[in-house]
Amino acid sequence: MYDLAGFTKFCNQIDPHLAVPAFLSQFLDWLFGKVRVGLIERNYGERKALWAELPFLSKFLGDGVLFLWNTRGMSKTLICNIVTTLCEICYAYRHQFYPKIRMAVDKPPTTLRCGMALGRVFSVGNGRDYVGHCINTASRLQKLSLLTFCFPHRGFNVQEYMDESYRQNFVLKCATIRGIGDDELVWVLKEEFDRLPDKLKELFRNPS
Repeated sequence: MYDLAGFTKFCNQIDPHLAVPAFLSQFLDWLFGKVRVGLIERNYGERKALWAELPFLSKFLGDGVLFLWNTRGMSKTLICNIVTTLCEICYAYRHQFYPKIRMAVDKPPTTLRCGMALGRVFSVGNGRDYVGHCINTASRLQKLSLLTFCFPHRGFNVQEYMDESYRQNFVLKCATIRGIGDDELVWVLKEEFDRLPDKLKELFRNPS
């Protein structure tokens, strides 16, 4: 679940029709392109191949985008690789997309946030939409404090299957997730957690 932080304020500016359509057109093209490129096998020569399936559903939600993957039969290593790919997109928004788009439109959202979760989803509307607890969880996690990226410990065997070069960037914390639970184990970016004000750090606890 990707979310554009501050998108409502961006839409409420004077004459939003002069900025919002142009921003969304470029943002969605950029986001879908980053997902596709991120799943292309590296060092494969001149031919291109995907190392994981593309999401089977993508849906614009007004201020963000929902992606659903079919992880049935997918190895735990690949699942962790998807985690790192989507995390890199949040970083790329801030450092690549935002500096360019702010020259084209006034006061665009500065931050792209992402929450992830694993679980079962159910089709509604003949496959045009899906519901499931994991979707709700991902939505809650992308709004957790001032963090830009968060995913639960449940279902993601980070210690064993995530590459060490990425694993060292994450830290495991306990947090209260509204509507989910009071002592949920979640992975957050260590650098982002370290930058939080002390008052917000109190929302997170070390696992006992």
